[in-house]
Amino acid sequence: MHRNYIFPAEFEFVDGCRYSVRFPDLPGCFTQGDSLEEAFRMAKDVLALMLTAMEDDGDYIKPPTIPYAASDNVIVSYIEADTNAYRRSINTKAVRRMVSLPEWLNLRAEQEGVNVSQLLQEALKARLGV
Repeated sequence: MHRNYIFPAEFEFVDGCRYSVRFPDLPGCFTQGDSLEEAFRMAKDVLALMLTAMEDDGDYIKPPTIPYAASDNVIVSYIEADTNAYRRSINTKAVRRMVSLPEWLNLRAEQEGVNVSQLLQEALKARLGV
């Protein structure tokens, strides 16, 4: 299942040198950056991390609040998080899986120099749309 979320984030310029970021809809979800660009990158990462953890724990993820106006010194922006893409980026460990093939097909693949493991990964990705 493709899980894609968009949540509002509040970016506040603090101490005259960095941005503090918090997600009002997700208590405990916050980060910071030394520049606005870094703060946006960090916001995207922390949001994906938080939502992935919530999914894994079976927690209810309530819909985001409707757009609202920022107060002084605060920028409100919506940040997107794709938890499936996030999982792929952090979980690259290969696992062994036993696969059965007809002997003739296995011999033919060997003769043709086909990497069956790589081909299976490509076929699964295509089939699952990832």
